[in-house]
Amino acid sequence: MKKTALSLFMACAALSLSAQPQGGFGGFGGFQQQANLETSQQWKDVNYAGDDKAFHTCDIYLPKEEKASYPVVIHIYGSAWFSNSSKGAADLGTIVKTLLNAGYAVVCPNHRSSMDAKWPAQLHDIRAVVRFVRGEAAKYKFDTSFIATSGFSSGGHLASTTATTSGTKTETVGTITIDLEGSVGNYTSQPSTVNAACDWSGPIDLTAMDCGESMKMGDNSPEDVLLDSKLSKEPDKYLSLSATTYVDKNDPPVIIFHGEKDNVVPCCQGKKFYEVLKAAGVKTEATFVPEGGHGMGMYSEENLKKMVDFLNAAR
Repeated sequence: MKKTALSLFMACAALSLSAQPQGGFGGFGGFQQQANLETSQQWKDVNYAGDDKAFHTCDIYLPKEEKASYPVVIHIYGSAWFSNSSKGAADLGTIVKTLLNAGYAVVCPNHRSSMDAKWPAQLHDIRAVVRFVRGEAAKYKFDTSFIATSGFSSGGHLASTTATTSGTKTETVGTITIDLEGSVGNYTSQPSTVNAACDWSGPIDLTAMDCGESMKMGDNSPEDVLLDSKLSKEPDKYLSLSATTYVDKNDPPVIIFHGEKDNVVPCCQGKKFYEVLKAAGVKTEATFVPEGGHGMGMYSEENLKKMVDFLNAAR
């Protein structure tokens, strides 16, 4: 049952939180302390789709040091795709704070949950955010010469898939043709390409979530709910959900962080992503933290610096 998958994820989130630093777990809003972000300007609940839906809103943060414009990172919360309203818990005290201090504007969006709509609606939402950044660049001081995606857990999946499908509007995956672009928002004439991505503990190959030791999700896994299917029944749907399916040499640079002791998304997910990217000739780096869990122990100063250095080099 869907409730089984959701309750298991919530239990796991609570366990992870108990050992988290501030801002460590990118899950539901109630699980994360509010960070004290130093900014020059902030906007909350900005609708990026031009509708009245809360799941199509984002928060925008500009660095404390005022400039004419700023490179942009879109950072996406983790929720196993179950939440449509957790932008206020998008790793604010760790990833977002570090990016702001490094001079990046940060956009934290909501997106439709697996209960609101099935895949690829979530990808359509994030690509709409990218187009919104370009369409509203003057108003929010966005430097659109550099736009990156970043995310934790399911947010890492969306950040990675946005990168590996960058510049591709449709793709045939086995027996299905998937619309990768969508038509969300008022800026459909703007490109949704990105220049880099940061994957923090994301599920990447949804056909192989049993590649390592991890928590069992019961009768329906989060990806089953997102696709309203089963891997044994419709494997092509799971391929269409997997960032690895779309990797080619033209992809933007991707940096990967994953904990060796992640009991929610097994570390072999990050390792496979790294190998597939390398084999395709995509610029990539990976850090696999020996004692790292699902968020827990992942946001060290060293890792956060690696993220910034990687993004700076990609500019």
